[in-house]
Amino acid sequence: MTEAEQLLIERACERLITAYSHLIDGGEAARVADLFTADGVWESADARFDGGPAIAQAFSRRQANAGRRSRHVCTNVAVEVVSADEATGHCYFTLYRVDGVEAGRPAHTTTPAMVGDYADRFVRTADGWRFAHRRASAAFLEDNRE
Repeated sequence: MTEAEQLLIERACERLITAYSHLIDGGEAARVADLFTADGVWESADARFDGGPAIAQAFSRRQANAGRRSRHVCTNVAVEVVSADEATGHCYFTLYRVDGVEAGRPAHTTTPAMVGDYADRFVRTADGWRFAHRRASAAFLEDNRE
C-alpha cells in the first residue's frame, strides 16, 4: 500500500468520526446507523446495539429528544491502517449536553457532561468506509452530587 493510499484511508475514517458527531448534534441522530455496516455494533458500559436496525432505533430516540442540545468535541484522532480494507481508530471526546433547551436559545452549562474515549474498528464496504464497531468509554462524568 502506498503512503497516499494509507492517507486516503485515514482521512475517510476521520470523516466518519466527524459525521457521527455532526449528525447527533445537528438533529439527525437517526442517520448515524448509515455510518455503520449492516452488522455493525455500537456499545458503551450501559448499552449495546447490534446491527443497523438496533442502532437506528437507539439513535432515533436521541433524535426525538428535541429539547436536548449536545456537542461532541472529538480530538486526538488516531487512525491505524490495518489493511486496504480495515482500520482501527481512537479519539477522545468531550460531550456537552443540556436537556430542556428552548429552540433558538443558547444552553447554559459550566462543565462537560462527559469526557471519554471512542475505540473504533472501520471496514471498507461497497458503499465506502463504515464503522464496524464503536465503543464509547467514559473517563470523567459531570458531578451532579450536592
